[in-house]
Amino acid sequence: MTAEDSTAAMSSDSATGSSAKVPEGVAGAPNEAALLALMERTGYSMVQENGQRKYGGPPPGWEGQHPQRGCEVFVGKIPRDVYEDELVPVFETVGRIYELRLMMDFDGKNRGYAFVMYCHKHEAKRAVRELNNYEIRPGRLLGVCCSVDNCRLFIGGIPKMKKREEILEEIAKVTEGVLDVIVYASAADKMKNRGFAFVEYESHRAAAMARRKLMPGRIQLWGHQIAVDWAEPEIDVDEDVMETVKILYVRNLMIETTEDTIKKSFGQFNPGCVERVKKIRDYAFVHFTSREDAVHAMNNLNGTELEGSCLEVTLAKPVDKEQYSRYQKAARGGSVAEAAQQPSYVYSCDPYTLAYYGYPYNALIGPNRDYFVKDTILGTHPAGLPLVLSRHA
Repeated sequence: MTAEDSTAAMSSDSATGSSAKVPEGVAGAPNEAALLALMERTGYSMVQENGQRKYGGPPPGWEGQHPQRGCEVFVGKIPRDVYEDELVPVFETVGRIYELRLMMDFDGKNRGYAFVMYCHKHEAKRAVRELNNYEIRPGRLLGVCCSVDNCRLFIGGIPKMKKREEILEEIAKVTEGVLDVIVYASAADKMKNRGFAFVEYESHRAAAMARRKLMPGRIQLWGHQIAVDWAEPEIDVDEDVMETVKILYVRNLMIETTEDTIKKSFGQFNPGCVERVKKIRDYAFVHFTSREDAVHAMNNLNGTELEGSCLEVTLAKPVDKEQYSRYQKAARGGSVAEAAQQPSYVYSCDPYTLAYYGYPYNALIGPNRDYFVKDTILGTHPAGLPLVLSRHA
């Protein structure tokens, strides 16, 4: 081999080694140079797998635990030719990015949406506040909202005489990773369940595997055909907002229990502290004059009996009207609706609260809606709007 051949071979090896350092999904991308420059600036890794390109997760030097739930936002309406080199500089302005996942198509363009996980929950909330409707390109506004990693399944078609322990045992026989089963008593007969349950799994992956296994036609429980889908998670309310709430949500009341009885029971600790009570079938909202009185009543009455029924008392969750406006847009088929089509991410919604505050049922979306309309509608909103019962039913 001549010196010239040796030099050429070394150059070839060097070029091969250099290209080998370029991650899969980045190598050959139309903006490869920009992506490499981004990685060099931030120190984050980037790799493409399973139809998504992942930036970070964890970030360089990360030593803490995985970010808690509520740290991730969904980003929709992304122009198909916008990539991490444009997105990261925008989203890192409100907090430290733990991971950004951009959904990719086979043609190398993005699919119009991404998920950005921050290191802290307050950073994600700031992203929703400040970056929703951000103009990423002239006339092109991003849609940013909170996303929820769902670990809970809805299962319908359960025999109504089955108790929680029996349902838990049966579900644990056929699926793995079961943490809890939530069952609600019938409004008319507290000895019966309402024909459905919510099953909490240890992870989204465990829930997804269980959902696949329990799909109609594949398995029966107690010899019955069952219905299975993702449960609608609770609405995520800012902690600062929740600290101002002075309305209690009371569940599992007897149908015949009156508003006067509820007012007397919840006002026993401080006469005059209850402003008003609104009861709808077997649940109620109790309005207090102060938060202190509401919290005191909740702590003393949750788990106690009223007219033979065990009460479940929590602070009511107010609706963020701006968030709900985005939710409605998704219901009408806007670009953000793609998020609802992804099985692990659905829009947060508490239909009880929405109905109470006057939102129409027909604007609600979610995998369990039709089932509740068919089987568990229990009343009518004062404005004539039907009430839909979700996981709290």
